[in-house]
Amino acid sequence: MFYDRSKIYVKAGDGGSGAVSFRREKYVPLGGPDGGDGGRGGDIVLLADEGLRTLVDFRYKRHYKAERGEHGQGKDKHGKSGEDLILRIPVGTVVIDEATGEILADLTKHGQKVVIAKGGRGGRGNARFISNTNKAPTVAEKGEPGEERWLLLELKLLADVGLVGFPNVGKSTLISRVSAARPKIANYHFTTLVPNLGVVKVGDESFVMADIPGIIEGAHTGAGLGHEFLRHIERTRLLLHILDISGSEGRNPLEDFEIINKELKEYSPALAERKMLVVANKMDVPGATENLPKLKEALQDRYEIFPISAVTGEGIKELLHRIIQILPQVPPIEFSASPDKHRVVRAEREDRFVLERLEDGKFVLKGKEIEKHAAMAYLETEDGIMRFQNILKAMGVYDALKAEGIKDGDQVIIGTLELEWSEEGM
Repeated sequence: MFYDRSKIYVKAGDGGSGAVSFRREKYVPLGGPDGGDGGRGGDIVLLADEGLRTLVDFRYKRHYKAERGEHGQGKDKHGKSGEDLILRIPVGTVVIDEATGEILADLTKHGQKVVIAKGGRGGRGNARFISNTNKAPTVAEKGEPGEERWLLLELKLLADVGLVGFPNVGKSTLISRVSAARPKIANYHFTTLVPNLGVVKVGDESFVMADIPGIIEGAHTGAGLGHEFLRHIERTRLLLHILDISGSEGRNPLEDFEIINKELKEYSPALAERKMLVVANKMDVPGATENLPKLKEALQDRYEIFPISAVTGEGIKELLHRIIQILPQVPPIEFSASPDKHRVVRAEREDRFVLERLEDGKFVLKGKEIEKHAAMAYLETEDGIMRFQNILKAMGVYDALKAEGIKDGDQVIIGTLELEWSEEGM
C-alpha cells in the first residue's frame, strides 16, 4: 500500500539522575562526595532513505521512544548514555510539528539526518556541588526530560519527470511502456489512485518518472482528491502534459490543456512556470490527425509538442531522447509550493514562566524552563530543597506569587510537582 501521510509521537530519552554518594573506605572516616553524573538520554533521529517509497511503516506503529540514560553511581561512576533511535523515512518527506505548524525538516537527499527530538542531559552527581562552604553536599540533579512532540510526516515524491493530465488520457499506459512500473490500467476514470514511480533507461542514461493520478477541474480546492495528487508534482523537475489528442471521450484537447494548467497555477504559481512538454497521445485513434494541427496552431511556439501513441509506441523514442537532453538543464526542485504554505515558522522566545491562578485557589506555574528545573529538582535532602528554592527566587517566581497574594498553605503546581507554600520556609 502507498501511504504518503502519517502522524507519529516521538519521545527522546530522559537523562539519568546524578547520585548522592560519599567515599566509604577503611581508615578514611571523612570521605568526600563521589556521586557520579547520569548519562544523556538518546535522541530521536530521522534518516532519509532512498530505498523507501511510502510511509506505511508508520501506519501500524505511531509511538517511538528513545532509550533513557543510566543513573550515576558512587565512586564517581557516570551513567551510560542512552542509544539514539534512528527512524528511516523516504527521501522527500517534510516533517511538521503538529502543535505549532513549524516545518522542522525537509529531507530531500539520501542519507540526510536530522535530530527531531533531543535527549535530556544527565543530572549532576553530588561530587559536582562541593564548594569551600559545603564540603559534603547532599544535593544532586535528576535527569533532564527528553523532548517529546507529535509529528506530521508528509511525503512529496521526488521525480525527474511527472505525468499530468485528465483521467484516462494514457499516463499509466505510457509509464508502463517505458519503465518496469506496472500500474493498474483500464478504460475508466481514476484507475490510478496512487502515484506510481518508474525508472526509465535511455541508452546509458536514466531518470525517474512519476505517474500522477488524473487531475480534474477544481483540483486545487481539493476536488477529486486534488490536494492528495497535486503535492506530488511540486518537486518534479519536468512536466509531461499528456493530452488525449483524439478527443475520444468527446473532450476538447485544447480546453483540457488550459484547465489543467489553470489548476497547477492555482495550486502553486511555481508549478505554472515549470518546464513542460506537451504529449499528444492516442495518435492511433481516429480524429487525432485532425486535432493535432489545431493544437499546434493554438500553442504556437510556447511548448514543444510530441505526438505519440502509448499503445503502439509511435513517437516515444523521440520523446525520451528529448527528455534526456532537457533534464541536465533543469535544476532539482527544493521548495516549490507557495511561500506561505512552506514558510518555516519560528516560535517566539518563551517567557521563563507563566503564572495562573485556578478557581480552587491553586497556583500553576507553566513554561519550558521552570518545568525543566522542577523535573530535575532533587528534593530528598535539605540541600536539594534549598537549591530548588534559590532557583525559584532567582527566576522571580517568589515575587510573582507574592504579588498574586499567595498565603501559607496554598498549593503551587509546577508540571507534575505539587508544593505547599510556607512563608517560614522562604
